[in-house]
Amino acid sequence: MKLKKLVATLGLGLLATGVFATEMPKELNIVYVKAPFNLQNMVIKDQQLLEKAFATDNTKVNWKTITSGAKQAQAMAAGAVDMSAVMNTASLLMANGAGNPIYVATGVSHPADTFAIVGKAGEKLSVKDLKGKKIVGPRGTVLHQLLIASLVKNGMKPSDVDFVAMDIPSALAALTSGHADAALLAASAVIKAEKAGCQIVTTAKDLVNVNLVTTVSKSFAEKHPEAVKKVVQVQRDALTWIQNNWDKAVAIGAKEHGISLEEAQKLASWSHYYNLLNEKDIAGLEEDQKFLLENGMMAKKVDVKSLVLPIAQGK
Repeated sequence: MKLKKLVATLGLGLLATGVFATEMPKELNIVYVKAPFNLQNMVIKDQQLLEKAFATDNTKVNWKTITSGAKQAQAMAAGAVDMSAVMNTASLLMANGAGNPIYVATGVSHPADTFAIVGKAGEKLSVKDLKGKKIVGPRGTVLHQLLIASLVKNGMKPSDVDFVAMDIPSALAALTSGHADAALLAASAVIKAEKAGCQIVTTAKDLVNVNLVTTVSKSFAEKHPEAVKKVVQVQRDALTWIQNNWDKAVAIGAKEHGISLEEAQKLASWSHYYNLLNEKDIAGLEEDQKFLLENGMMAKKVDVKSLVLPIAQGK
C-alpha cells in the first residue's frame, strides 16, 4: 500500500514513505492492563470483543499482561508486543526519547485521582516526611513521575529518598508488610492499602497530567494500519457500551479487581474515560516532556505532536 493510501486509512501522515502490506496480521500481540480501573480493556477482554472483531480475518489475539508502561515499551522494542490497550503517556514519552518509536492510537482515561503515594500503616506522612525514607513502586511510569513531581514541589530532589523499583502488587505487599515507608500505588491497590491502615500522602491530582492511552509500535502501525483501525474501533465501541450499561460494566471491573461494587463505582467515577485526544491533551504531553527532561527521566526531546496519530484525534 502506498503512503497516500496509508494516510487515508489510518492518518499515519508522519510515517516514512514506502510500500506497506494490506493484509491483517496472523497474530495480534496486545497488552492487557486492568489497573488503575480500565473499564474499556476489562470489558473488551471479558466479552472477547477483539477476538470477535478479528475472527473473519483469521487473526489470533494474544493478550499479554504487563503492568508497567516502561516494560510495555521494552516489549514493543523487542517485537514481542504490537499494541498496548493502556499505556501512560510518561512511559510513551520516555520510550520515544530513548529511540523506541511508539504512537498514540486513541485515548482511554484521565484518572489522576486513582494514582497515589501511600504511607505505611500507623503513620500520617507528608511529602516532606518522605526524606530519607524507602519508597517502592514502578520505575519509568506516571507513578514515578508523581513521586518526582511531589518531591520537587516540596523543594526536594529524587536523591532525597531511597527509591526501590518494583511492580504495584509487590509495592503493595512491601508497604503492608512494613518493608517500605511508602509505596506508589493505583486504584484498587490504594483501596487495599487503606483497608490495611495505610494513609494517602498525596494523589496525582494537580501534580501530574495523568493520561492513559492506547498505543502501537511504529513497525506494526506501518505494516497493519487496518488492524490498528479495528482495535481503535473496538475500544471506542466498548466505551459506548460502558456508558449505556454502566452497572454491568462496573460489575465486570469489580470482579476483575476483587473489590466491592461500591469501591468499583468509586474508581470508575474517578477515571474520566474518553476517546479522542484534544489540544489540551497535546499541551499536556508537551508539559510532561518538559518536566521529564528537566528531571532526567527522559533522554532526548521529541516532536510530541508526531506521536499522536490523526486517528487518535478523530481525523
